[in-house]
Amino acid sequence: MSHFTRIASILMVAMLLSMIPPIDANNNGKIGQSSSGCNCHNTDAMIVPSMTGLPSSYSPGATYTLTWSSSSMTTTGQGGFNLDASAGTWSNLGSLVKSLNGELTHSSDGARSWSADWTAPAIGTGDVTFSLAVLFANANSQNSGDNWGTNQFAVPEGAPPPNTPPTVSNLGLTPNGDVTSAQSFTVSYTFDDNDGDQEGPTQIRWFIDGNPAPAHNDAKTIIGSSTSVGEVWTVEVTPHDGTELGPIAQCPDSATIVDADSDNDGTPDGQDAFPNDPTETTDSDNDGTGDNADAFPNDSTETVDTDGDGTGDNADAFPNDATETVDTDGDGTGDNADAFPTDPNEIADTDGDTVGDNADAFPNDPSETTDSDGDTVGDNADAFPNDPTETTDTDGDTVGDNTDVFPDDPTESVDTDNDGFGDNGDWAPNDPTESADTDGDSVGDNADVFPTDATESSDADQDMIGDNADTDDDNDGLLDTEEATLGTDPFDEDTDGDDVNDKEDALPLDASETLDFDQDGTGDNADTDDDNDGLSDMDELTKGTDRFDTDSDDDTVLDGADAFPLDATETTDSDADGVGDNADVFPNDANETLDSDSDGVGNNADAFPEDATETLDSDGDGVGDNEQKAQEDEDAAQMQLMIIIGVGLVLAVLGAVLFMRRKGGEEPAAKEAVSLPSMEPLASSQPLYPTQSHEPVQPIQPVVAEPTVANQWTDESGHTWRQMSDGSSLWWNGSDWQKV
Repeated sequence: MSHFTRIASILMVAMLLSMIPPIDANNNGKIGQSSSGCNCHNTDAMIVPSMTGLPSSYSPGATYTLTWSSSSMTTTGQGGFNLDASAGTWSNLGSLVKSLNGELTHSSDGARSWSADWTAPAIGTGDVTFSLAVLFANANSQNSGDNWGTNQFAVPEGAPPPNTPPTVSNLGLTPNGDVTSAQSFTVSYTFDDNDGDQEGPTQIRWFIDGNPAPAHNDAKTIIGSSTSVGEVWTVEVTPHDGTELGPIAQCPDSATIVDADSDNDGTPDGQDAFPNDPTETTDSDNDGTGDNADAFPNDSTETVDTDGDGTGDNADAFPNDATETVDTDGDGTGDNADAFPTDPNEIADTDGDTVGDNADAFPNDPSETTDSDGDTVGDNADAFPNDPTETTDTDGDTVGDNTDVFPDDPTESVDTDNDGFGDNGDWAPNDPTESADTDGDSVGDNADVFPTDATESSDADQDMIGDNADTDDDNDGLLDTEEATLGTDPFDEDTDGDDVNDKEDALPLDASETLDFDQDGTGDNADTDDDNDGLSDMDELTKGTDRFDTDSDDDTVLDGADAFPLDATETTDSDADGVGDNADVFPNDANETLDSDSDGVGNNADAFPEDATETLDSDGDGVGDNEQKAQEDEDAAQMQLMIIIGVGLVLAVLGAVLFMRRKGGEEPAAKEAVSLPSMEPLASSQPLYPTQSHEPVQPIQPVVAEPTVANQWTDESGHTWRQMSDGSSLWWNGSDWQKV
């Protein structure tokens, strides 16, 4: 194959590859590309990734804030990146930065500068390499016209920072000074470390009278049982930061152990018989009462003489009475005041009749001593000495005055019914309301409305017509004969006692009912459906309808059969979706009620309820299926056109090659060798022809040899340069190449 044929073949393959549509887009980040860059976007290497904040050498474990972007092109617009460090950890990720599998990338394409904190690895890791790829996109939603670049930064490991020994401050003992043998004391201090190291095994050393006390090493608190009276305790602290010890700090406080005086009475507890009582120190007779409070400090049987009569309370029968000490007969009265000191039953004889007051029924009456019947009247003056209920008989009828209802009337003594008339003269001795019957009709005059008419005795309705002659005895509007039929009481205008007259009471025998709205024989209180509309009173209360109106909304449909009893425009809800059939566009579909765009698909199922041309969005991208299908058809047509153009170009090139080979065969004479122009290698991501074009195909123009790129580089200032095959030099000014 000739050199020219090989070049043509390469051009054809490159052209076909460039026509493959892009399929990779990562506006929410991508990893694994920090070294190779983004091969899904075209680039002419016009940006150079840069980083700030990197140290010339890192300190193991130190944290650095890093920022990265590109040193060329504007820093605003869409962009993305992939950053990977060979060691260390990331934290405090900046805006639009996220971590994936240990690498950093963008979480959105809305920035061209990013930041994060990097913590250096442990000692001995060695050099750390940062690999960075940065892409600046032009926001045309294509992979053409974008720019990206890669860079690497190596940071050597530096020496770790020197350790600063820790110190302590605020060292003290609590309590300090004189401390009793019953008290505990504690050392406290503040740990300080300029490196921020945590406290390690700090040493605490105790000294008793200046001598080490190793048994208490590293203890912060010394309990009282570990001390003895007279000892002086001191302490020193040597801080440790986990690496080394700091300087020894001597505590300025000390604790001197003294004997306890719990009650502060000046006598040590060991010598004090009452160590918790500041008013006592001695108990001479060992009776448990201190000498200061003991009235008999040398008599263990006595401690108190309350009445001050010289006899201790334990031996004094009357410890609170200074005039008495003995009670011979044990009757509770001292012998000095007892008229009968040897008789435990007597102590006084008030009336001087030689009978003690306890045995004398009348201790203040020398004329009486006995009351046989116990009625407080002495036997000498009692007309009935053996009857405790009687003492006198004024009318002399042998019935005592207490029993005689008429004590001054010898003809009467009993009034059985207590009506003030003696039984002997009372017409009804057992009826306190009656005593006479003037008309002899066996009804007492007090109960007889007509006491002088033997044919009448009552008048229930007080109309002055006797009940025997009256046809409506209770005047309730019902004749006695009607009341007999109804079962009501003809003598009670309100038989069931519900404060409603029998005539006006729909249920006069039921105190819980007075009305029967629907006249079904069941009172309104017990009737669960007062208006018989098929809807219970409870349901009517819940729905807000009138329980005394069968058709609350007056739409001629009973409330019980009306799905909307308060809406006169609706009566049924066929699909039970809460919307009446009249207002429901889909009365038999419980899932739909409206069709805003009138396309026959309900709003709930319509992805575009306001657009009559669309109803579905199968892929959920916000574009209707109809519009998306039209776009896809248009894209396919454009792709087909591009392929046809590409194939036409290939055929044209092949035809030119064949033509030239045939012409060469007709001229056998040797020709001067002509060197072909050198070709710049094609970047795999840079298309030879536009990927999208709707312009008509132009005739193939003769190929004019152009200078090719011999070398390309970026200087320290971020400027990109080219050395061309014709010896000229070019530099990129941000928008186009300028010849130098």
